[in-house]
Amino acid sequence: MNITLIAGARPNFMKIAPIIEAIEKQQQLGKAIQYRLVHTGQHYDKNMSESFFVQLGIPAPHANLESGGGTQAEQTANIMVRFEKELLSHPTDVVLVVGDVTSTLACSIVAKKLNIQVVHVEAGIRSYDMSMPEEINRMVTDAITDHFFTTSEVANLNLQRNGIPDDRIHFVGNTMIDTLLKQEQNFQQPSIWKEAGLQPGQYFVLTLHRPANVDGEQKLKELLDTIIEGSKGLPIIFPVHPRTAKNLQSLGIQTDHLWMTDPMSYLEFNYLVKHAKAVITDSGGITEETTVMRVPCMTLRNNTERPETVTVGTNELIGTDPKNLPPAFDRLFTGQWKKGAIPELWDGKTGERIVAILDQLYNH
Repeated sequence: MNITLIAGARPNFMKIAPIIEAIEKQQQLGKAIQYRLVHTGQHYDKNMSESFFVQLGIPAPHANLESGGGTQAEQTANIMVRFEKELLSHPTDVVLVVGDVTSTLACSIVAKKLNIQVVHVEAGIRSYDMSMPEEINRMVTDAITDHFFTTSEVANLNLQRNGIPDDRIHFVGNTMIDTLLKQEQNFQQPSIWKEAGLQPGQYFVLTLHRPANVDGEQKLKELLDTIIEGSKGLPIIFPVHPRTAKNLQSLGIQTDHLWMTDPMSYLEFNYLVKHAKAVITDSGGITEETTVMRVPCMTLRNNTERPETVTVGTNELIGTDPKNLPPAFDRLFTGQWKKGAIPELWDGKTGERIVAILDQLYNH
């Protein structure tokens, strides 16, 4: 079996690393399975250095399509044109896509048009919010996928409702958690730890990047003012997304305990998350990591495609209205935040399960 693995943005590599590790273990056992790792180049990330691949045990990609930049349509078109050439030059039995970025959608379409099987890791998750580009990517990808690897029973139900037969749905767990559990012992204390005089459980981590939260100056100022007030003087560590940095410049927020930093490496950022009092975010993936590390998480969104982080884990949907934050801070500081549990199959063995199923499906 020949398999082409697609990654387009930094989180995709965390999701694909356990699959590569599991494939290489099978190769050592003499299994006939070959892979080719294709980086679409959708996101240029200065933290995607050689050390990033070494730290996560990921080999350098076999190909980089260098298709970043431009509008959504231009980027999708660039990836499709370049990935078609890649597949024609390097035929494969299966294209495996992960997550919900533009590359996931674009590469799935190209593969299906060339009559190549598509498997989707992290299939079936839904926010039902069509204003999110990721939701469109998920829905289109799942409409043409052959086999679906899911992170939760909720994702299974979403697919079943769309008429997907059970024999094409494979509940395997979460490869992002495989990487987290493997790398937890390697987390690195970032320089901000000493700079800000941080103590375990005595600071907050904040991430914001969604347009609903960061694109309006007044809304962003109100949100930050509310967070600063609610944090009761504890340091707030805010690795700033480039989109947000532009908007922050004109707000003139003055406080000693909001520490804005450049984006951090995976190992540094998760060191901060693990030891935080709580995380305040509008990200999806971070809510999975806080759940597994049992760290309280306030999500500044009105919906989530990862409901198990709320129903099982430590996450709460606070919404985008700053007025919802003070009661959440009250619960946190009075010790009333839920303890949470680990969702089913989030056990570090998802990559192995995926490769075992691929072997059954495609190694004839």
